[in-house]
Amino acid sequence: MYKLSRTRICIILAICLVGILFALPNFLGNSINFPKWWHPVNLGLDLQGGSNLLLQVKIDDVLKERMASIEDSARQVLRENKIRYQNLKAENEDVKVKIDNINSKTKAVSLFKKMEDGLDVVEDEDGMVVISYSEQALNQLKAKIVDQSIEIVRRRIDAAGTKEPSIQGQGTDRIAVQLPGEQNPEYVKSLLGKTAKLSFNLVDNRSTAADARRGKLSSGSRLISGENGETYVINRKPVVTGEHLIDASASFSEGQPVVSFKFDSFGGKKFAEATSQHVNERLAIILDNEVISAPNINGPITGGSGIITGNFTTESANELAMLLRSGALPAPLEVLEERTVGAGLGADSISAGITASIIGLALVVLFMIAAYGLFGIFTTVTVCLNLFLMLGVLSFIGATLTLPGIAGIILTIGMAVDANVLIFERMREEVNHGLSTKDAAEAGFNEAWGTIVDSNLTTLVAAFVLLYFGSGPVRGFAVTLAIGIATSMFTSVTVTRIIIQTWLQKYKPTKLPI
Repeated sequence: MYKLSRTRICIILAICLVGILFALPNFLGNSINFPKWWHPVNLGLDLQGGSNLLLQVKIDDVLKERMASIEDSARQVLRENKIRYQNLKAENEDVKVKIDNINSKTKAVSLFKKMEDGLDVVEDEDGMVVISYSEQALNQLKAKIVDQSIEIVRRRIDAAGTKEPSIQGQGTDRIAVQLPGEQNPEYVKSLLGKTAKLSFNLVDNRSTAADARRGKLSSGSRLISGENGETYVINRKPVVTGEHLIDASASFSEGQPVVSFKFDSFGGKKFAEATSQHVNERLAIILDNEVISAPNINGPITGGSGIITGNFTTESANELAMLLRSGALPAPLEVLEERTVGAGLGADSISAGITASIIGLALVVLFMIAAYGLFGIFTTVTVCLNLFLMLGVLSFIGATLTLPGIAGIILTIGMAVDANVLIFERMREEVNHGLSTKDAAEAGFNEAWGTIVDSNLTTLVAAFVLLYFGSGPVRGFAVTLAIGIATSMFTSVTVTRIIIQTWLQKYKPTKLPI
């Protein structure tokens, strides 16, 4: 018997009401402060305007640092094993050293390979021992640097308060950043332009800057400049780095803005050991290869926390604290391209999308009413409900709607009536075969269901393929298409069935109006 149970009807109506509830914020305007769980659809860069940045990860700078570190390790290995060497020098992608004694060279090559995983150690035509990364290790290193950079960029942009940014890798060494609603990206660029590499290094009291300029500088020290124009000689090896920071915040000390920090257990232990062993010496606080402060160690600091002083304003202290909390970029970033989309252009896109949706809906409604009469009106109700459900789902999952997403909605409007067409045509065939009105209606829904699933499933597979392999606008189109297919199957079959069932029970027609 063609009848839905009361429980199933209540579940279907509840789903419709929840979908309409979540869709309502899209029609109530932006002046209302919505709770986090009840908010309108997020608009993409092309709809609300904003900024688009293309960043390049300067991987070569990281390789230079890695080679410098390998050079220090190689020097230490050679000295510890009393191997005579000449011309030890780090270059852009390798480290070279000359060792004349054959036995010593063989021993050095074996020791160099153990310094770090993924190192290739060979002898070139000039008899120099060359240390470099293998191709596999180099590719893994580059991929890791880009992935880390994307994560740090995401943290910084989130901390800056930008809503719904799109941050994606592009190629092997680039990052595409879209900032919807951000018309002035200079502040964000300033945040991304700072590597925020922090380290604490002891000041070398054995040498002065003047000695260093004359070449009297030990291999374990280096010359570095400070914010105030002073030049410092510091130990190359840091006491502790910013990698061990677990918190940083802006505060005040003696009425001046400072940055308070806290180390993890390992960093706190190393910091306590260094400050205990070097009382009355100076400790340089280095940010992005520049000394921002070099206070005197008056006593052991064993609490695992401290403060960074400098010429801070309240804003700069807050900014530095935020950068330290989000972590240091593994490599500097360079802005290759910057584009700004005006809010007016976004409003025009929305207006054009709404106009196209209304025209498409009107044409579909006219066709269905002309072809199926009263049942066409029933279909119109379900198509309108389908739009509400789509918006409700997009709002609930926090999806970002773009112009291609609107195209997916428009396409769904046309596809939403496919199931109804299959059902109604099946009803017409059953009536022609002599079935009663109720039996024909039941057969229409039951017999057409398999065809409806097959036709929508193939489209859904295509949508998931686009979602998996696509990026940016393609993914936006795929998301709205997939959601539209799911909601249209629900409304076309279940909601239409409730409406027709109610009509049949109330009017008991002897003939179907199709």
